[in-house]
Amino acid sequence: MVLSLTDVTKHYPDTPTAALSGLTLDVLEGEILSVTGESGSGKTTLLRLIAGLEVPDSGRIVISGREVCAPGRTPVVPEQRGVGMVFQNYALFPHLTIRDNVLYGLTGSLPRKEREAILASVLGLTGLCGFEKRFPHEVSGGQQQRVALARALAPQPRIILLDEPFSNLDVTLRQQLREDVGRILRAARTTALLVTHDTRDALAISDRIAVMKNGQLQQLGTPHEIYCHPATEMTAILFGRMNFLPPGALGRPPSAGPVWIRPEHLELIPAAGDAHGLTGTVVRTHFYGDRQEVVIACNGAHGSTHEIAVLGDPLTTFRSGSRVHLREKSVLAAAS
Repeated sequence: MVLSLTDVTKHYPDTPTAALSGLTLDVLEGEILSVTGESGSGKTTLLRLIAGLEVPDSGRIVISGREVCAPGRTPVVPEQRGVGMVFQNYALFPHLTIRDNVLYGLTGSLPRKEREAILASVLGLTGLCGFEKRFPHEVSGGQQQRVALARALAPQPRIILLDEPFSNLDVTLRQQLREDVGRILRAARTTALLVTHDTRDALAISDRIAVMKNGQLQQLGTPHEIYCHPATEMTAILFGRMNFLPPGALGRPPSAGPVWIRPEHLELIPAAGDAHGLTGTVVRTHFYGDRQEVVIACNGAHGSTHEIAVLGDPLTTFRSGSRVHLREKSVLAAAS
């Protein structure tokens, strides 16, 4: 266990509710744990408490077996916690070269040969070899992010904290960089805690995801568990479109309660085909190039109507007003 928080609570002055309330969370050695949630859920407060930039009102924080914060004890200062930090705005020194930015976090007592070896290692790991003499303004946003990561890796911290590391990047670069960051962290065998409001980042890069709301942990699990089996309606909606259907829908027993199912877990069948499952009418379609969203109106109990979104093949045409059947993909797979 690299990081352990036990019953951590933090209030800010003049706020009616706690930023964090009784939070207990463990981060395993070598894993990438993402923390996500709506604005105000406590994500940034959690990061600042671990880094030592804030002090909790109560609770215990342990990093690599060392108690850095506990009741009745003076908190360990940030620079002595063995924590690396990658800030949202990178926080690079504009007047220093890439080389000097990366070396900044290393203690001056290290022999020059060892410092040079560390520099070569992290530059190679982050793909920055050959950029040593450039200044931050002379490299791209993605390269600046990798410089910030290289600087955080250089002191070989117990854990790296990343605060919204991809938020300043355009969509294409964001996707590439999160793949790069995940690869770099795993190659370095570094434990990381990443705070992000973008659930796509959390799903793409994480071993586990912690979902927070109002300063409390809502759910902790793998990306697959969080996305496919959300524990709360808030978590379900946070991670994308979700159909909420009445009990008994899609052939499930009514006793199981309401049905939650994502659009891509459904499949449309022309009305002339197999009539099993829900039947409805196409009301509108949205074409996204690589996929197509089809919205179906289905009749419910007592004359009610509910809409169901389905993500499917963009090459198949579904006209408004046409009748279709819906079935779960897992049902089709089991029947084949």
